[in-house]
Amino acid sequence: MIIHLKDANRCVLSPVTVYEIIKELLSAEDEVDRDKEHFWVFHLDVRNRIKLIELVSLGILNSSLIHPREVFTRAVSNRSAQIIIVHNHPSGDCTPSDNDLAVTKRLKKAGELLGIELIDHVVVAETGYTSMEKEALL
Repeated sequence: MIIHLKDANRCVLSPVTVYEIIKELLSAEDEVDRDKEHFWVFHLDVRNRIKLIELVSLGILNSSLIHPREVFTRAVSNRSAQIIIVHNHPSGDCTPSDNDLAVTKRLKKAGELLGIELIDHVVVAETGYTSMEKEALL
């Protein structure tokens, strides 16, 4: 699913921007779907402007299936310069899991091969977020 923002020139200047956008998207969803893990990709141009946001995976309560092929397909075809990946933790704890760290490492390597930089992975919960870039986990 592709999400286009009303503000076509919106820039991502910090993880707070990502958090605010995702909170807005989640609040618009049905309550049942809000309790599932979502995995989004923010496609950015060279000036950190959002080209589009893609929902790559809608999972279950505590996991979602992620593969580099799905994460980078649209990034390649839309010539994204860089991406930010984002997923939510319905549990309310925004601490990245071991699996989150492993997926991030795999996606970072894939992006390096493709020349599409992964600049952050933001884990969102109801009351906050964790930026893997800011926490030096990227």
